[in-house]
Amino acid sequence: MEYAVPITIGVFLNAPSDIPGSLRRKVRGILISIVLTMLVTLIVSLARPHFWVLLAVITLFAFSISLLAVYGFRGSLVAFSGLLAMVFSLAHGISSVPLWMHVLLLGGGGLFYLGLSLLINRIIPKKDETQLLSDTLSLTGDYLAVRSELLAQTGKRDELLRTLYKLQSEISEKHEILRELLLTKEKRANRSHFDEKHLLIFISLVDIFELALANSLDYHKVDRLFLGHKIQLKKFIKVNSVFSEQLRLLSDSIITKQDIPSKEPMVTALTEANLAIQDYVNLVGLPQAREGAVMLKNLHDYQTLQLQKIRTVRRALANVRNDSKLSLKSKDAHQFITDQEYSFNIILQNLSIKSPIFRHSLRLTVAMILAYIFGTSFGITNTYWILLTLIVIMRPYYGLTKERSINRIIGTLAGAVIATIIIFLTQNPIVYGVLAALSLTMAFSLIQQSYRYAATFITINVIFVYSLLTPNALEIIQYRVLDTVLGAVLAVIANYLFWPSWEAMNLDKFLTESIRANAKYLDAIRHLYRTKQNSELGYKIPRKEAFLSVSNLNAAFQRMSQDPKSKQKSSDLIYEMVALNNTILSTLASLGTFIQNNKTTEESDNFRKVVSFIEITLNNAAQEIDQIDVLPSNKPENIDIAKENLKFSYDNLVMARETEIQNGNIAIEKEMLSHLQEAHLIYNQLVWLKDLSEKLEIVSKKYRKRCAE
Repeated sequence: MEYAVPITIGVFLNAPSDIPGSLRRKVRGILISIVLTMLVTLIVSLARPHFWVLLAVITLFAFSISLLAVYGFRGSLVAFSGLLAMVFSLAHGISSVPLWMHVLLLGGGGLFYLGLSLLINRIIPKKDETQLLSDTLSLTGDYLAVRSELLAQTGKRDELLRTLYKLQSEISEKHEILRELLLTKEKRANRSHFDEKHLLIFISLVDIFELALANSLDYHKVDRLFLGHKIQLKKFIKVNSVFSEQLRLLSDSIITKQDIPSKEPMVTALTEANLAIQDYVNLVGLPQAREGAVMLKNLHDYQTLQLQKIRTVRRALANVRNDSKLSLKSKDAHQFITDQEYSFNIILQNLSIKSPIFRHSLRLTVAMILAYIFGTSFGITNTYWILLTLIVIMRPYYGLTKERSINRIIGTLAGAVIATIIIFLTQNPIVYGVLAALSLTMAFSLIQQSYRYAATFITINVIFVYSLLTPNALEIIQYRVLDTVLGAVLAVIANYLFWPSWEAMNLDKFLTESIRANAKYLDAIRHLYRTKQNSELGYKIPRKEAFLSVSNLNAAFQRMSQDPKSKQKSSDLIYEMVALNNTILSTLASLGTFIQNNKTTEESDNFRKVVSFIEITLNNAAQEIDQIDVLPSNKPENIDIAKENLKFSYDNLVMARETEIQNGNIAIEKEMLSHLQEAHLIYNQLVWLKDLSEKLEIVSKKYRKRCAE
C-alpha cells in the first residue's frame, strides 16, 4: 500500500495531458508533465518544514508554472498537473515512503499511465477521431436546427443568433483538433482506408458547415416577401430540420456502429421544397413572385449540395471504398493546421501586464499565498483543499471563474449531502470502495459536459476515499465543504480585485483579426470568380482563417457577456460589430459556395469595382478599431453607378425572360435560369456586403471615439 499510493498519485497527476491531438505532442506533453511533477514534488516537500522558504517556493512555482498556459490548451493542462503536484506536496502524511522513493514512484506512475495510454492507442487507435467526429456531427446538426428556427421564430432571433455564435465557436474548435489529428505528418505518410474515411467525413462536415453559413438570409426581406405564404417557406425549414436529425443519427451511428439511418426523409423533404417553389409562383404570380422564387431556388440549391455532402458522410460510414478517394495533396495538408509555437520567446512575449495569462499568473499566485497564510494562521484542517479549489476554479477570465465557483459550491454541497445520507445508512467499507470507484469514473465522464455534476461526484469520491482511511468521515465532510466554499469565494474575489482581465480590454484584437480575415476571404472569392480555378489552398485556407477568426470573436464576446455589467464597456457597439462580422462571413460563404458549384459568367468591371470598395471599407474599419488614422479615401469612384449596372444586368435578364413568357416559352431553359440566379445572387450579395461593410466602418468610428473618451 505504501508504494501504491504514490504510484496512483503519479497516474492522477499526469493524466490531464492525455487529450486528443497528435500522438507525438501527446507523448511529449505527458513526459514534460512527469518531469515537472517530480521536480515540484521534490522541491516543495523539502521546503515544507520551513514556512518562509515554502512561501517563496509556492510563489515561484505558482507564477512560473501557470505561465505555461501561453502554449495553448495542452500547455495549460501541463501547468495544471504541475500546480496539482505542488498542492498535493503540501498534504501531510500522504505517503509513508522516503521522499526520494516517493518522487521516483510518482514518475513511475506517470510512465505507467503513458504506457497504458499508448497501449490503448494501439488497441483502439481511432477512438479520439471517432469521438470528435461524432461530436462534430452532433454540433453541426444542432447548428442546422437553429438555422431553421431563425426562419420560423421571428420573435426570438437575437437569442437564436447568440446561440448560433456559440455553436460556431464550438464547431470551429472541433475542426481545429480534427485537423491536427487527421492532417499531421505521420497521418499523411501512411494513410489507411480508415484514415481516408475519417478525413472524407471531416472535409464533408466543413463543407456542410460552410453551406449552412451560406444559407444565411436577410430575414427582414424574407418576412416581407413571404408574408401570407409561410406554408411554402416551412417546406424549406423542414429540410433543415430533417438534415439536422440525420446528422444527429449519424453521430450516434459512428459510435455505436449501428445501421445507417434511411436517407428517404431527406430526399422527400427536399423534393417537397422544390415543389413549393412552383406553388409559390402559382399563388403570387409573375412578375411579383420572381424575386422570392429566385431566393427559394438559391436556397434549394444550397440544400441540394448539403444533401450531397451528407450522403458522402453516409457512404463513408457504410465503407463504400470508391467514395474515399481524396484530392487533397499531402504536401498541402499541413497548411490547413494551425501550429502551436513552443519556443521560449512565447513566454517572453507574454511577460507584460497586457497579457491575460500574465495577469492570471499574478492573480493565482497572490490568491494561493493569501489562502495558505490564512489557512495556516487559523489552523484550518487540510488547508491544501483551499489551494486545490483555487487552481481548479480560477481561470484567466472573471465570468468563467464565477460560473465554475457557483457550480463547484453547488456540486460540493450536493455531493456532501448524498455522501452523508449513504454514511448514515451503512458503514460498509466495501460499499464505500465501490462508490468511490464509480463516482470517480462518473466525474471524469461528466467534467466536459457539466462541471457541476462532475464536482458532485468528485466530492463523493473524496469523502468515501477518506472514509476508508479514517473513521471520522462526517468531520471530513464538514471540512471539505468549508474549504471548498472558502476557495471558491476567494477565487471570485481575486479575479475581481487583482489585475482583472475584463474581456472588453482584449476584444479589439479579435475584432480586427476577424475583419481582416473576412477581407482576405472576399479576395479569394474574387480570384475564384475571375479565374474559375477552384484551388484547394487559394480558397479553402482563407475560408478556414475567416471561419476560425470569427469563431474566436464569438467566443470572446461570450466571455465578455459573463463579466459584470459595469465592465462591459461599449457592449452595444461591440455586439453590433460581432453581429456584422458574422453576417459578412455568412454572405461571403453564400457568394463563395455559389461560385464554387456553378458555372458562372466572366467577371465584370462593376463586380471588380464593388468588391474593391468592400475590401477597402473593411480594412478601414479594422484601422479605426486599431486607433490608426485612416488615410484619405482611395475607394473606387462612381460606386453607385457600378451598383446600378449590376442591377441593370439582372433587370435585362428579367426583361428577356418576360419576353420569352410573352412568346409562349413558359418553361424556363436551364441556361437562362442559371444566369438569372447568378445575376440575382451577385447583385444582392454584393450590395448587402457593401451596406454591411459601410455599417461596420461607421460603428468602428463610433467605437474608436468612445474608447478615446
